[in-house]
Amino acid sequence: THVGDVMRSGDAVPRVGPGAGLMDLMREISAKGLGMSAIVDTEQRVLGIFTDGDLRRLIEKTGSSADLRSMVARDVMHPDPRTVRSDALAVEAAGLMEASRITSVLVVGEDGRLQGAINSNDLMRAKVI
Repeated sequence: THVGDVMRSGDAVPRVGPGAGLMDLMREISAKGLGMSAIVDTEQRVLGIFTDGDLRRLIEKTGSSADLRSMVARDVMHPDPRTVRSDALAVEAAGLMEASRITSVLVVGEDGRLQGAINSNDLMRAKVI
């Protein structure tokens, strides 16, 4: 089984631009249900990632909702996130998640453009893990 066979794609993949406000980023994460969002440029190239865990840590660190409202995705994202290619074996994606202690990973093409996302639940449904 390849990543492309079990990944989420199209509108099911959470993504925002680097200038998106933190509230828009949080809405995208909630709407897509993967616990994270990609941050992409206008060409859909992956710039970074932001997760539920990042949000929790940010709130603990910041403490002020006024500070949070002024933040944008590029300020809070992790640049150069872990990614896999759609032609990678799904077990490779599972190994990457386990080794990195993450629950989802972005799927990119050779050109670095976002193609999809996959999480541990997707891998369980496909009986990969």
